[in-house]
Amino acid sequence: MAPPAARARYIANKADNQILSKKPPKRPGLNRNNKAKEAAPAGKKKDKDAKKRNQPTSGAQEKGLPNPIMPSVQTAFKTFVSARLCSAIWAYIADCDETFNYWEPLHYIINGHGLQTWEYSPQFGLRSYTYLLLQGVPGYFYQKLFNPSPILIFYMVRCMLGFGCAVMERYMYKSICQEFGIHIGRLWLIFQLFSVGMFVSSTALLPSSFSMYFGCAALAAWWQQNYCFAIFLTAISALLGWPFAALIGIPLVLEMLLRQRDWKTFVQWTLISGATVAIPMIAIDTSYFGKLTFAPLNIVWYNVFTSHGPNIFGTEPLSYYIINGFLNFNIIWLLALQLPIMLVMDYLIVPAKSKSTLNFPHYISLAPLYLWLLVFFAQPHKEERFLFPIYPLISLCGAITVDVYQRIFFRMKSVIFKIKAGVHYLDHSMFIAILVMVTSTLLGLSRVFALYRNYHAPMDLMLELNQFKATPQYDPDVIYNVCIGKDWHRYPGSFFFPAKNFRLRFLKSEFRGMLPAYYDERQNATKVVQPYFNDLNQENEHMYFDYDRCDFLVDFDEGKYTALEPNYSKRSKDWSVMKSLPFLIPEKSHKVLRAFYVPFLTDNHIQYGDFNLLKRKTERNGR
Repeated sequence: MAPPAARARYIANKADNQILSKKPPKRPGLNRNNKAKEAAPAGKKKDKDAKKRNQPTSGAQEKGLPNPIMPSVQTAFKTFVSARLCSAIWAYIADCDETFNYWEPLHYIINGHGLQTWEYSPQFGLRSYTYLLLQGVPGYFYQKLFNPSPILIFYMVRCMLGFGCAVMERYMYKSICQEFGIHIGRLWLIFQLFSVGMFVSSTALLPSSFSMYFGCAALAAWWQQNYCFAIFLTAISALLGWPFAALIGIPLVLEMLLRQRDWKTFVQWTLISGATVAIPMIAIDTSYFGKLTFAPLNIVWYNVFTSHGPNIFGTEPLSYYIINGFLNFNIIWLLALQLPIMLVMDYLIVPAKSKSTLNFPHYISLAPLYLWLLVFFAQPHKEERFLFPIYPLISLCGAITVDVYQRIFFRMKSVIFKIKAGVHYLDHSMFIAILVMVTSTLLGLSRVFALYRNYHAPMDLMLELNQFKATPQYDPDVIYNVCIGKDWHRYPGSFFFPAKNFRLRFLKSEFRGMLPAYYDERQNATKVVQPYFNDLNQENEHMYFDYDRCDFLVDFDEGKYTALEPNYSKRSKDWSVMKSLPFLIPEKSHKVLRAFYVPFLTDNHIQYGDFNLLKRKTERNGR
């Protein structure tokens, strides 16, 4: 028996749940009384009951097909909001690029001081202040109106990002249910909620996360054949977010030009969208940098056309993305990778009488994922955040693969056991979907718990400085220097300082690359070209601070020491341990059990070091 088309499944579910359409589907042959009852006002309970009793059945129901239980769009949205708020509170900052390239300049915009990286130097102009202002304006007004602790601004911005991600997922969920079917929509919902990748990326202050919001919303609009809106969202994703995210829109463009031959709409809305986004963006960035600046063009030029490009920051083998994908999506990642093969098998084995999607064949609607993987897998410089824009597509392709397995299983079973016609394939194969959902959920929760236990210490440690602010020793008129050495990349940002008179300082370590420096204290600091910045990742002594002037020191004691990276916590004459928290030592821990938490087993096979916050015993200036 052929599986029902996505259209039939969608219409059948609308009749039962009344969630994706305000009007119930019509069925030929309804008598006038039934029509009158359906058209009656919804304000009276009696009329509501009559409407339910005389509810027409769809074509799928007439064939005896089951009506799958589908969470409503509103219910799905509430679950997405809950999951993303959990991410906002408990996810740690995994990428130092997020801290220094986004949280620190945002701190400068809101509080008047913060660290500046070379990408924000006017001579390079690789990052856009317009993107920061979109996140920073709410935080700026929050700070001016209520003068809260900086950490509250940090979490307010994070919650705002999580809510924005949930809005995107709501829109995408509705579109998936329409285009690919109710069953795939349900699977995608579960995979998204318990995806580690979404837990990490949904509230990250990164252009790649921003591009995920708008890029996937553009795909959802495209699947609904809302081409104008899809083009506009793609422009926002690529211009305000990450220019390389335009890659997601290539299948959309090709489908419009070659399949629909709608050149007029494409050209018209490309110009409208580009002008609407780019003109204000250029104006804002030019005012900040003090010269004509178009950041998306600059970053593309640097990464593609310079002789060194991003490879000076490190290269990784192909296995990096394979392993990273499994850590973030576990078995869903493996299922997504095999989807092209499974779709061919589905076509050959299952004799479908109707297409399984509403508007586009799979090779068009899912092309953005595999085009993205093809391009970024080939790049020597690899980072986890480069895959953020296609994370929801990984969940979708995993869900479709599960559905294909179910249909193939039912086909084989119906041939072997001669199952009678009219039986739905989900009646005999739901155990496959349940098995995948349970396994993926357990692995996802295990990974999230492991991340929190193993790597959240730096964020918790910095909050301890708030306790110092409440002591009599604290002086609001003194600048307190919080120093950090080899662990500079684990610093969560200046929003974790309790007040504006705390500064991060770098101690010289074995690291030999470019570090950030504080924005100039003069006005128009964003326009000042500093001589110590370069685009070659070369060290500059200007960034280092005098050890003897440190008031606090953050250091991870993992048992390895050098002359430049001593065990500061053992210098008991200089320092007292203010707070110490466990932090994973990867080299001394089991590879699998450090990645996934297994009760009663993980603790016996991993090892932690002490992440210390030290306070100087001898106070400066007689204090």
